[in-house]
Amino acid sequence: MSINRCSWAGDDETYIRYHDEEWGVPTHDDHELFEMLVLESFQAGLSWITILKKRENFRKAFDDFDVEKVASYDENKIEELRQNKGIIRHKGKIASAVNNAGIFIEIQKEFGSFDNYIWGFTDGEIIKAEFLTESELSKRISKDLKKRGMKFVGPTIIYSYLESIGIIDNHQENCFKY
Repeated sequence: MSINRCSWAGDDETYIRYHDEEWGVPTHDDHELFEMLVLESFQAGLSWITILKKRENFRKAFDDFDVEKVASYDENKIEELRQNKGIIRHKGKIASAVNNAGIFIEIQKEFGSFDNYIWGFTDGEIIKAEFLTESELSKRISKDLKKRGMKFVGPTIIYSYLESIGIIDNHQENCFKY
């Protein structure tokens, strides 16, 4: 008997595992929230499967997404990352990950945790949605993050981020996770 999933999961094992185990699961751990924010920003202009297949390489390259370490990267480390063939070597995205780590830490200090900040936009509620690429919520969060100085956090990237961390539930009606 086959299991019905969202159509985007297709038959790729990496996508299926991500869909079944992570996508749309409410995430409240700041470490995981930072990892997904970095990965979503690297996904801009690329397919998500590209990022998922390089995820372990990203974890190694970015010190397992230790936000304090990433925030302290210097130009030498950024250049080292640019030479790493296991990740996306876009200089702007790498630099933004370092920049965004520092702002992530500032948000943690201001709100007690990044979790308090990001889930505060919905008062902890999960938003049931239909397949969109952005929403008023993602526009509002994107605007706030940009005002704080983050980069590669446009409304489409943030919408995808909100789906990945479970704030927006976009599972299709025929999906077993709906």
